Amino acid sequence: MNKRMTLIATKGTLDWAYPPFILSSTAVALGYDSTIFFTFYGLKLLEKNLDLQVSPLGNPGMPISVPVPIVVQALPGVQSFVTSIMKKKIEDKGVASLDELRDLCLDAEVKFIACQMTVDLFEIDINTFIDEVTYAGASAFIESAGHSDISLYI
Repeated sequence: MNKRMTLIATKGTLDWAYPPFILSSTAVALGYDSTIFFTFYGLKLLEKNLDLQVSPLGNPGMPISVPVPIVVQALPGVQSFVTSIMKKKIEDKGVASLDELRDLCLDAEVKFIACQMTVDLFEIDINTFIDEVTYAGASAFIESAGHSDISLYI
């Protein structure tokens, strides 16, 4: 029986989208079976169009070249500007795109589970999601995590 890893992904921003896909694809490369349970804002990572933003607001550790006061971070357009800087940095450094990482996970048979309760709560049209998603409640996460060697909340 393979070792197992289960992640719960709760964030839907560009910077928080990378960890579940990087960790899951790495786990599979190391011989683990991997499952990601997507809930609340993490459901954004299942959308066909991954047009995610990053926000410096409330993220004091974000390495931007020019310190931006909090009051400026809240102004219209700043989030889009910072997102464009981050996307450029990702491209310049040769980091795989989110689409590439997600496809790598799917090719490696990482199991993607969307929280049905959250889908219902936010009245999400599941036609906006990729086809490889299964839908289940929190018990699916607990069951998978309970049998995992590694279980992480992201």
